[in-house]
Amino acid sequence: MSIQKHGTSGPGCAGSCCLKVMDLGVNFGQEEVLHDVSFHLHCGEIVALIGPNGAGKSSLFRTILGQIPHTGEIVFQRAGGDKTRPLIGYVPQSPSFDRGDPVSVFDFFSAAISNWPVFLPTPKKLRARVESCLARVHGEGLLDKRLGALSGGELQRVLLALALEPLPHILILDEPLSGVDIDGEKQLLDMLDEIRTRYDLSILLSTHDFATLDQYADKVILLKSQVLKVGPPHEVLSSPEFQTVFHLDLGKGGIF
Repeated sequence: MSIQKHGTSGPGCAGSCCLKVMDLGVNFGQEEVLHDVSFHLHCGEIVALIGPNGAGKSSLFRTILGQIPHTGEIVFQRAGGDKTRPLIGYVPQSPSFDRGDPVSVFDFFSAAISNWPVFLPTPKKLRARVESCLARVHGEGLLDKRLGALSGGELQRVLLALALEPLPHILILDEPLSGVDIDGEKQLLDMLDEIRTRYDLSILLSTHDFATLDQYADKVILLKSQVLKVGPPHEVLSSPEFQTVFHLDLGKGGIF
């Protein structure tokens, strides 16, 4: 797997960037995967994308990243009115690693950010750079751990650190809470809130953990091939559209 970067930027980028999706549509052959998708990710927001399996969440992410042809418009606007394509950090759904794999976090990370041959002694500057990247997610202690020995939360920390090198304008995470225990979820969500504040990032993530949305998300998008509802977490999770999509009968109170 790889953490992908899309767009161009100078070193140490980060800063305000908005994303506007208008009437977006995606077809795979004769199959209509997405249609009439419109929403706005404002600068510095955390926006949660929710929907059942097969709703098109991962396809929407890949379309924003420029990997899938589409109809409609995707418009980026950076600080000062700059509409050139920003740098986007992307973390795909978390992979699993062989528990016996000897590859360390440092090996994995350094291979992703440099061309230094693994069979040569490691330059001190490269090790210091990896440590600095992990420090952004409070993961310095993971540097020499084996990938296969990481917990779900630790692995997400490493993947997040990699997505933040170099610092992007927009961060997209596909199911970052998958395979993470309750304590790890809170730590990861607190970290995302800290990162968006520190670096002024816009964050778009998909999740099935609805209980945390009211605390961490500024806005929720309910997707099932098209956008069915957009708004504050409580409004979306209490809506008839949410209840219909997830076959719930929650009365007037939603899930809260």
